[in-house]
Amino acid sequence: MHALVLEDFNTMTVQERPDPTAGPGEVLLAVLATGICGSDLHGFTGKTGRRVPGQIMGHETVARVVSVGDDVHGLEVGALATLNPVVVPEREAAAWAGREHHHPDKYVIGVRPDVVSAFAQLIVVPARNVVPLPTGMQPEHGALVEPVAVAVHAARRVDASAATSALIVGGGPIGQSLVLTLARAGVTRILVTEVDPARRDLIARLGATPLDPTSGPVSDQVRAALGDLADVAFDAVGVSATVADALSSTRLGGAVCLVGMGQPRLDLDAFTISTMERSIVGSFTYSSDDFRAAVEIVAGAPDIAAALISRIVPLSEAPEAFTSLASGDGTPGKVLVRMSAT
Repeated sequence: MHALVLEDFNTMTVQERPDPTAGPGEVLLAVLATGICGSDLHGFTGKTGRRVPGQIMGHETVARVVSVGDDVHGLEVGALATLNPVVVPEREAAAWAGREHHHPDKYVIGVRPDVVSAFAQLIVVPARNVVPLPTGMQPEHGALVEPVAVAVHAARRVDASAATSALIVGGGPIGQSLVLTLARAGVTRILVTEVDPARRDLIARLGATPLDPTSGPVSDQVRAALGDLADVAFDAVGVSATVADALSSTRLGGAVCLVGMGQPRLDLDAFTISTMERSIVGSFTYSSDDFRAAVEIVAGAPDIAAALISRIVPLSEAPEAFTSLASGDGTPGKVLVRMSAT
């Protein structure tokens, strides 16, 4: 098989690797396409220290079942599937169901360096992490389930279904996934701040109202658009300035969900939290319940899912795609790497 390898920081190469086989409790998947996540780009540049040279990354993926190991039932060979990258020890999987992301000994496929992940043509994963996709679903859309699961978990963290208005700070792929998720949850007025014009155009096509944060104070723009501040806000960037925008644009007693991780430390105006009784809530990855909900959301919105994908590149062009995206090439949505021709 061939795989996309982080040979060194800022250098990706396509290399040949041995074909894996599924052991007991495991499934062998033929990867069809894998999305390039922002965390993959940070790994590519070495920005976060969460990836290492020699690693095969990738966790936003869609695949077909090639074979199953002993003691695996309910997964048919040839079935279209995605994978939940959050893996807990098998002996504790049942006890931690619905809160897998809180397990202290979990690992994440695509992050753990010794696990061959979804930028390989063939991967072996625990059967309990394979999630079949509905019949008739456009295969490439399966690679969107993971980022939408991030959005589902964030929305649930602040009970967004009780809100009528929301502000999303940052219109990248997670911000875009939040638009889809919040609309499905019944939020009728969704605003998204984004500096890039191409992304603002995409946000508008998704049915949300784009705001340009460089054109004036975000809180003033939110008031102008809504007639009030937003019920809830999501920071999909995660730097001090964007958290400040989210806090100042959220109603008294409202909540801000911190999804982005742009900085390891933040400067906060404590008075905008305490005197206005606003809350900051963290959100990281998702539970298995969130992941299954994301499958339904993506499968139920094929037109929006298609709009979220900016382009699909063959494996041979993936190194160039990483370099281009890391340089800020202006791609508005998700870039997928086609790992297999079928």
